[in-house]
Amino acid sequence: MAIYLDHTIVPAHDKEQSARFMAHILGLAYHGLFGHFAPVKVNEHLALDFDNRENFQSNHYAFLVTDEDFDAILGRVQEAGLKYGSGPRAQDDMQINHLHHGRGFYFRDENGHSWEFITHTYIKEEMLGDLGRPAAASVRQRG
Repeated sequence: MAIYLDHTIVPAHDKEQSARFMAHILGLAYHGLFGHFAPVKVNEHLALDFDNRENFQSNHYAFLVTDEDFDAILGRVQEAGLKYGSGPRAQDDMQINHLHHGRGFYFRDENGHSWEFITHTYIKEEMLGDLGRPAAASVRQRG
């Protein structure tokens, strides 16, 4: 059985500004509004649908990425002068972690959402077989 998360709503104070920002950080394109939402297509299975909200709780979004994409995303976060960190309670220590045979980091966006990028899943490999790391070739859609 194949089950994929198709889309999730990301609440924002300014949906288009937030969509453009995260598209840039992820190395993706933002193509403008689609109906009510400002979507960022992450890959063939997932879209982040940014939506204006006045009051909302911040959320956590975690992505399993290739080593190449990790380096590129971290580079864009650093170029933007954003604080990042090695853990959920250390999101501004300007370090990455080396947990679970991989690397990871977190940062917060202007809406207070916590974004996490890891190169190896936290789920025990016994449960996944050899699926702990993403494929060497990036699956994200560019431009």
